[in-house]
Amino acid sequence: MSDVNKTIQKWHASFRKGTDFDSWGQLVEAIDEYQILARQLQKEVQSTNSSDFTEEQKKTLGKIATCLEMRSASLQCTQLKDEFKLEDLKKLESIIKNILTFNKEFPFDVQPVPLRKILAPGEEENLELEEEEDAAAGAGLTEAFPPRAPASQGTLLPRLPSEPGMTLLTIKIEKIGLKDAGQCIDPYMTISVKDVNGVDLNPAQDTPVATRKEDTYIHFSVDVEIQRHVEKLPKGAAIFFEFKHYKPKKKFTSTKCFAFMEMDEIKPGPIVIELYKKPTDFKRKKLQLLTKKPLYLHLLQTLHKDS
Repeated sequence: MSDVNKTIQKWHASFRKGTDFDSWGQLVEAIDEYQILARQLQKEVQSTNSSDFTEEQKKTLGKIATCLEMRSASLQCTQLKDEFKLEDLKKLESIIKNILTFNKEFPFDVQPVPLRKILAPGEEENLELEEEEDAAAGAGLTEAFPPRAPASQGTLLPRLPSEPGMTLLTIKIEKIGLKDAGQCIDPYMTISVKDVNGVDLNPAQDTPVATRKEDTYIHFSVDVEIQRHVEKLPKGAAIFFEFKHYKPKKKFTSTKCFAFMEMDEIKPGPIVIELYKKPTDFKRKKLQLLTKKPLYLHLLQTLHKDS
């Protein structure tokens, strides 16, 4: 398989991954995937060294990047007048898959994103350099999408029905310690349960946005109902807590750090767990502590057993 076909295959897989997350209601993951793919496509469009695609094909790739951004914006802000629907985005799957032979009219009246950086979540960029480049490349350009409106109510799920002899787990997220806690905008947690290979065992849940900050702590004081009986969690599974916040200059929500709790740590009472640097390592292979300071995620576990 040629390099260009491998690239297209990779784009198609990323597109499918994003729309799958979207259809499952895992909106944060869908947004991340859409923005990463949009940036990859935009890089190809802006590349002057690549002869893999014709100018017409690059224009189509640019339009797909625009649609990915539009869908991402629709998920981030529910009050957009012109919502870009998932079923519309799915119409582009065959185009991205067959970009080398696509010769029809693009199904939506959109334009490629102007020359500007599309930042994937979690990417570290020099903001000053970025602003200089933006000023040079497109002074006076208006922003294509409004700032993210945080889902302040969260997506927490109710407790599962009890079953005889089975145990349910409620985790109260009390607070997180961060040296720059007061600077975090619209902070919230995404909670997910993964197997040893990092595969989801349950739908991810988002807490409401935390509003109370005190010194080096952000207080959540919210209960999360784990959506699987403890006895049904496979060996090697873990519960992940990703701390996320909004970056107004970059206009996206970023993961700042994460923590996790393994199965042998499930026991009633308080627990304090360490924070690790992003990106979130769901396989727990390459972990780096966020800080040497005594700053942690504070949780309280309650077990419910139906006898």
